[in-house]
Amino acid sequence: MEFVFLGTGAGVPSKGRNVSAIALQLLEERGATWLFDCGEATQHQILYTPVRPRRIEKIFITHLHGDHIFGLPGLLGSRSFQGGETPLTVYGPKGIREFIEVTMAVSTTHLKYLIHIVEITEEGVIFEDEQFSVEAARLSHGIECFGYRIVEKDIPGPLLVEKLLALGVKPGPAFKELKNGHAVTLEDGTVLEGKDFVGSPQKGRILTILGDTRYCETSIRLAKDADVLVHEATFSAEEGEQAYAYYHSTTQQAAEVARLADAKRLILTHISSRYQGEDCAVLLQEAKQTFLNTELAEDLKHFTISR
Repeated sequence: MEFVFLGTGAGVPSKGRNVSAIALQLLEERGATWLFDCGEATQHQILYTPVRPRRIEKIFITHLHGDHIFGLPGLLGSRSFQGGETPLTVYGPKGIREFIEVTMAVSTTHLKYLIHIVEITEEGVIFEDEQFSVEAARLSHGIECFGYRIVEKDIPGPLLVEKLLALGVKPGPAFKELKNGHAVTLEDGTVLEGKDFVGSPQKGRILTILGDTRYCETSIRLAKDADVLVHEATFSAEEGEQAYAYYHSTTQQAAEVARLADAKRLILTHISSRYQGEDCAVLLQEAKQTFLNTELAEDLKHFTISR
């Protein structure tokens, strides 16, 4: 599991930062990629990474400002041209369906795969399967904007093979049954319970990815105990009034959310183009004064998310 930041800028692209897009690589977990936002030229950025459009399984849009969605029509079309045939689901605020359908129709783009569009009308869990759940909640922005909390379900512990071999149980169907938690009766009538031969489960990871937002309580709730929090930091700490006026956050506010949420790690993104070169190092240090384990995202940078 890793993040690949495809765009880390705010509003408009700059020479150093493209606009918003984050790929969550879940190749080991489910052989797929999830994309969060898709700003202009996202598919160009993908060309410089291991991300493969045909592997993109889900796209989560935080809000409908152009720097978060203008790359979506092109990416959807390219995914079809490049052999993507598996279904894809797009989640986002009301209006995302019209945006996709109109741009596909006007450009006469025909997709070779099935696309599902889910408009989020209520806060809560918007996706869940045996591996992950995704919760969406409204943030404080100028238009409807969502933050996402991704929870990986606990991984079953390993089968205690040595313990079974010591009892004379040979590898075979019994191993599979016990691994699945079932009881197994041996030839001599001994009954083995699966729970006695499986190690402790591994705790699933929690990731929080927030869209554009002022400092708000919802951010803290979504980030509670997160292994990684991705938070916008459009403005420096000294520009709090401007951040509030434009419905954004400062570096210090992002760090405060991480601190109050007891998150383990903070990654700052959505950096204004006014900050270049050494200015970015200053932004990072501002956040570290409140939350030490902070990193600053850069375009095309990878962040591994370990257990």
